[in-house]
Amino acid sequence: MAAKQKILIVDDDENIAELISLYLIKECYETKIVHDGESALRIYPVFEPDLILLDLMLPGMDGYQVCRELRKDASVPIIMLSAKGEVFDKVLGLELGADDYIIKPFDSKELVARVKAVLRRSASQAAPPASVIPEQQGQFVEYPDLIVNLTNYSVTYMGHSVEMPPKELELLYFLASSPNQVFTREQLLDHIWGYEYVGDTRTVDVHIKRLREKLGDHPAWQLSTVWGIGYKFEVKR
Repeated sequence: MAAKQKILIVDDDENIAELISLYLIKECYETKIVHDGESALRIYPVFEPDLILLDLMLPGMDGYQVCRELRKDASVPIIMLSAKGEVFDKVLGLELGADDYIIKPFDSKELVARVKAVLRRSASQAAPPASVIPEQQGQFVEYPDLIVNLTNYSVTYMGHSVEMPPKELELLYFLASSPNQVFTREQLLDHIWGYEYVGDTRTVDVHIKRLREKLGDHPAWQLSTVWGIGYKFEVKR
């Protein structure tokens, strides 16, 4: 019997946290609840959750700070929960490494659907060292010094594994699968986020920025901005 996937719920509202936990337990997830950021950071390495539901308005250390600390050495999927629906707040959360952003109050079915969607995309496996990298299988694209594998959600750059949240990897794979083809921000938002994220096209800009920080410019290829239109994975000739 497969082990249950574990979800850490971080919310200072005990009633909301318990309600979320009930929804998820009903869907056969294992849950643990903490009510502040310091406790979340303390319990994370012990509980080892598969996903974190992180409220932004926490006492002491807020959700943004918690996300920033986790992202220093962890790639666990994070869904932020907040009553703040402003674009700035969403973009800031995504820039810090969140995989999704849900505005309170939310529908229980939507919450469960988003949790399932993020978990479905987060089955990433660290690539082995360059000397023992096996032949790639499944859906993958390969360029000089870069392999993006959508089947096992892994990215290998310069012979080393690169940790990426699912949406970053999916965006990179999508662009690299159609070299030199230009996509608008709206097309990318539709292809990568679909119904799961009702947001602003700046979401795409944030993810492109993070990909560039991790990959930089390569002599053979790069993520290029096509001003006034969108982005492309440019293969240099």
